[in-house]
Amino acid sequence: MARIRLMHAKLHGVRVTDANVNYVGSVTIDNELIDKVGILPLQEVEIWNVSNGNRLSTYVLPGEPGSGIICLNGAASHLCDPGDFVIIAAYEECDRAEVYRIGHEARVVIADEHNRCKKFFYQTLVPCEGKLLFQSETTELPPTMNS
Repeated sequence: MARIRLMHAKLHGVRVTDANVNYVGSVTIDNELIDKVGILPLQEVEIWNVSNGNRLSTYVLPGEPGSGIICLNGAASHLCDPGDFVIIAAYEECDRAEVYRIGHEARVVIADEHNRCKKFFYQTLVPCEGKLLFQSETTELPPTMNS
């Protein structure tokens, strides 16, 4: 049984709001954002800093819902400054044969300038005649969900 890691959640273009070197590790993320894409508190995530090229791995702590907080804590705070744009991705272990049988789905949020969901979509792998087809579907959100 071959195991592979596939992305299951991504927060794209979120802006770092704070960096706290005196905290014991992790990244604090607005709970609404992690709920939307299915990231769990304490789950490992990878963070790619689009503004300076730094990459890191840490775990998630839930932040105040609706606050837009993206706060790098502890050692990670040295790799990101407030105002930096980052991508945060979470992965899950999957059985390769099972993915070919039933497919796979990842949830993606594109953030606005206040770290709220501007666009939400799924990226999927769909089984088709022994292959996997990649599909990306964008869902425009009603105005009340964008603010």
